[in-house]
Amino acid sequence: MIRGRSYLTRLRWRRRLRSLAALLLLAAFALAAWAWFPAPAATVPLVHVIDGDSLTVRHEGALLTIRLTNIDAAEYRQDCRRADASRWPCGREARAMLEKLAGGGPLHCEVAAKDRYGRTLAACRSRPFPDGVDLGAEMVRLGGAIATDDAYMVEESQAQAKRRGIWQGEFVRPADWRAAHQRPSTALARPDA
Repeated sequence: MIRGRSYLTRLRWRRRLRSLAALLLLAAFALAAWAWFPAPAATVPLVHVIDGDSLTVRHEGALLTIRLTNIDAAEYRQDCRRADASRWPCGREARAMLEKLAGGGPLHCEVAAKDRYGRTLAACRSRPFPDGVDLGAEMVRLGGAIATDDAYMVEESQAQAKRRGIWQGEFVRPADWRAAHQRPSTALARPDA
């Protein structure tokens, strides 16, 4: 008898483990599908390009400021140096790059979160996924912005190797430039101020 119960107990445990393994496999497939397929993108008309990584769109009847995720562009008032030591307005050029890439809109944006200025963080494309240009990736590839994480490191390496945009000479990283040129606390915290 004892032998029979032990055998039945082992059989039940094997079934439970197989069921658990099947559930874990199913959960892994669901997680992979969730990660693989992009979030639904909102199609929004472009209103204004603020600088090389921020723009204003109209969403649900209201104006919405979007900051492109995973990049940091040269600030609008920021200057850089070329290899021959001449200064050039790299911030204005970054804004012109984004204006050209965005065209007249509409844009297709996947919203991620909000930043401390109340801007919506989003990845935007010129046309729906997989077509169209990823504005953040292209800004980094053209040298108008730097990558802030691993998402656009390949594009940043290409820009460095081909000495495009800010990589053609010396520049101060945009975050460091902002820290050195902080606005007074009484000023409005607008990204394009």
